[in-house]
Amino acid sequence: MQEGVRLRAGASKGDIREKVWDYLEASGLAEFPRPVHHRIPNFKGSHQACCSIKELDVFNRASEIKVDPDKPLEGVRLAALQARKTLLVPTPRLRSGLFNKIVPPPGAAKETLRICATSQGIKEYSVPVGLDGKARVDLVVVGSVAVSEKGWRIGKGEGYADMEYAMMVSMGAVTEDTPVITIVHDCQVVDIAEELLGDHDLTVDYILTPTRTIKTNCKRPKPRGILWHKVSYEMLGKIPILKSLRYKEKQLGKDVTLQDEQPDLANANKSAALNEKAMAGNAGLQASAGSAQTGQQYVESDSLSPRLEGSGMITTVYVGNIPPNLRVSELKCALREFHAAPLRVNWQGAQHRAFLDYKDKATAESAVSSLKGLSLGGNTLRVELAKNQRNKGQVEINSQKRM
Repeated sequence: MQEGVRLRAGASKGDIREKVWDYLEASGLAEFPRPVHHRIPNFKGSHQACCSIKELDVFNRASEIKVDPDKPLEGVRLAALQARKTLLVPTPRLRSGLFNKIVPPPGAAKETLRICATSQGIKEYSVPVGLDGKARVDLVVVGSVAVSEKGWRIGKGEGYADMEYAMMVSMGAVTEDTPVITIVHDCQVVDIAEELLGDHDLTVDYILTPTRTIKTNCKRPKPRGILWHKVSYEMLGKIPILKSLRYKEKQLGKDVTLQDEQPDLANANKSAALNEKAMAGNAGLQASAGSAQTGQQYVESDSLSPRLEGSGMITTVYVGNIPPNLRVSELKCALREFHAAPLRVNWQGAQHRAFLDYKDKATAESAVSSLKGLSLGGNTLRVELAKNQRNKGQVEINSQKRM
């Protein structure tokens, strides 16, 4: 541990972060972007630390590498591209998926690869990798604010690296044997009390600094998947891909009860039952339509709202990119799961789309937000407000014609 970073006994994770950030700034070690507070800090010597990864067998053997987008890891991203490895970079704050695959132009020269490794290059030379992209990550490289020689890691406090790893486990993209590396300055290697770690915290197997390569031989288990009881509705809203993973795991019979649902499961179950009832009203119609061909078009109304004359403000949501083998019953199951049950479903499977009618614009916008990032049958659905909104009378007339 660098003498300059002095930690008091019983220091919390927050205390350790502040001490490391303060020391990097005060000692002149901090590099752009600054200030380094509340970031994975960039530091003098980061490129040298990154270059040492090329001496590790776990890097040379790897064909697919996931590297965080933080500035101090730029050298690792460049090394991966120069070695012609598949480079995956998490999307910023996981807002639009999990990974972007960096795809340099054919025959890219070293300078172009250098640009591809930067934050700007990640935006310009990347393509998204969906949940069903069958990623198989051989090596994970993460940034850290602090790390101990035992492999215990502290990030900047938002939990994204831990969540990314847990999501990769859920996807089958990593196993317990997939090595994890972090790149830090020597002063960021500090003593961390084990009691500060939770079962969701990611540990590391190698620490690379400008002067050392540390093999931690860490025995603490890495996260074995997403701990749903620690996921909040707020986090589910911020990270759309979590919704799809939760839906998949629920279909597999796993417990996906959220943090917010823990104290009052009775109310949660009651809400789910009401949603179930709301979507199951026309049981007879569902029986005939659900067993029909997946491409057949029909309209189903919610029996709890048989009349739509109330507001005259019906708002329609467009759902596109529906896979050809998906049945309307599967879509409705997902709508119930994400609390986005519409007044009516206009299923147009042959055109790989559906239209959902909601009582007003606010309800429709809430449904769009809830369904954003949802993946069904291998496709990430396109969900947005329909471009051509129909008034109340047109909805009723068109429905009668289709019925």
